[in-house]
Amino acid sequence: MELKEMRKLLGLSQAAFGDKYNIPVRTIQDWESGRRKAPVYVLELLERVVTEDSEAETH
Repeated sequence: MELKEMRKLLGLSQAAFGDKYNIPVRTIQDWESGRRKAPVYVLELLERVVTEDSEAETH
């Protein structure tokens, strides 16, 4: 799952996502725009926690 998809799943802006997961907004902007590539392990860990958070919100 791409970072933008994870944000949309939670309905969060870049700033809110960054606050929630302690990621600088500039980093999120760079990853989403393709200026920089997020490490695969970071995306995998984020996907796991975002999925868990999303499921917790629906219960």
